[in-house]
Amino acid sequence: MARAVMLQGTGSDVGKSVLVAGLCRAARRRGLKVRPFKPQNMSNNAAVAVIPGEGREGEIGRAQWLQALACGVEPTVHMNPVLLKPQSDVGAQVVVQGRIFAEAHASDYGRLKDRLLAAVMDSWARVGESADLVIVEGAGSPTEINLRDRDIANMGFAVRADVPVILVGDIDRGGVIAALAGTHLILSEQDRAMIAGFVINKFRGDLSLFDAGLAAITRFTGWRSFGVVPWLAEAARLPAEDSVVLERPAGAGHSGLKIAVPMLSRIANFDDLDPLRAEPGVTVVFVPPGRPLPEDAALVVLPGTKSTIADLEFLRANGWDRDLEAHRAKAGAIVGLCGGYQMLGRRVTDPQGIEGSRREAEGLGLLDVETVMAPEKTVRNVSALSAKYSVPLTGYEIHLGETSGPDCARPVALVEGRPEGAASVDGKVFGTYLHGLFGADAFRRAFLAEFGIAAGTAGYHEQVQDALDAVAGHLEHHLDCDAIFAAAR
Repeated sequence: MARAVMLQGTGSDVGKSVLVAGLCRAARRRGLKVRPFKPQNMSNNAAVAVIPGEGREGEIGRAQWLQALACGVEPTVHMNPVLLKPQSDVGAQVVVQGRIFAEAHASDYGRLKDRLLAAVMDSWARVGESADLVIVEGAGSPTEINLRDRDIANMGFAVRADVPVILVGDIDRGGVIAALAGTHLILSEQDRAMIAGFVINKFRGDLSLFDAGLAAITRFTGWRSFGVVPWLAEAARLPAEDSVVLERPAGAGHSGLKIAVPMLSRIANFDDLDPLRAEPGVTVVFVPPGRPLPEDAALVVLPGTKSTIADLEFLRANGWDRDLEAHRAKAGAIVGLCGGYQMLGRRVTDPQGIEGSRREAEGLGLLDVETVMAPEKTVRNVSALSAKYSVPLTGYEIHLGETSGPDCARPVALVEGRPEGAASVDGKVFGTYLHGLFGADAFRRAFLAEFGIAAGTAGYHEQVQDALDAVAGHLEHHLDCDAIFAAAR
């Protein structure tokens, strides 16, 4: 079994995912065979990964897909054996080793723990088989001691697998000394003994100003510091997993093409917009609930969603259906991705109640198609050809439901010769199940050219690789990476 070390956080969104990706790349640059692992993830930003030995594919969290990229290896479902995909405020779809396992309410989770932990430990053994080092990412915080007896994502896993822990504190949100000292205070003696040291993340300014802070943390906890990481601007060039990033205000400046994206209640795979956000002539505005879609947006993108019917209701409750009608009346362009594609049709039906109790909803009527939900989920990587531009596409599908209708006669893509997606007669509205569409450089350039935007010369995927290298370089400069890797056992 490979040696391993685990990063846990004093809270959510402290930057664990980026740090693990950067450390994976740093370890790879040292010639180590390194793999990522996250026992349990909660995210609607999913990616496709292979199910070893079965010749098919399943789902993992987007962050573990990125971390596998940092390692230079193909992602597998064992890198994230339990994925929780929220469908409501109290319920989630439970994906185990890539496949749908159950629909569960929060109150049901305790009874599933033993079965989920068995899957976690099975995947853990598989991930480590061919590696020198495994870097594990925790979820949330180990200080949720009210959930400790059912924990499989933080100390519950670390103790069971005997993996040393490095605790990450986010200084940008304030109170990082108290967060680390408080974590030491409330952890059990057994859990506290698992911690090998700590890292301070997202520091702005002169790092030497926190020397006294580091000394104070060590004095309160007895833990060593592995270093202080400055604010990493390069992290913004990496695909984000947690929808909390959408709650931050957009940057200033709206020159060029403005794209509006309504923030649906169960928004999923919003990293589809990352390649457009990376373009210098493009501004992507995620519109929060309660605000209208901007009238000066030339393009509206309806993103993916984990609950199409519920989010159709949510969209109407926010008045975005009327905004879309006005936008369409001005010959504005509209793109629907996955669940957003389903919303653009005339009707969505769910005869088996897969998404919930509501079995039918009227769509937006902007495409002449209808969708019927079905229990079998499509999960696969695809290579395709743009029907409009005749350029290659690479992406993936993760969706429930089949969509059909007259507008499917004008497909967006040809997948193995099969038409996929639908477009309006005038071509101003189209929908597709293909995630990653805008990551295809030739397609993105041709698409943006229709809005008078000259796309950048750098390929999007090359930019992601460059960002991973830059993050790894910063971590090697500011952290004692050799000591972190040496702490693994």
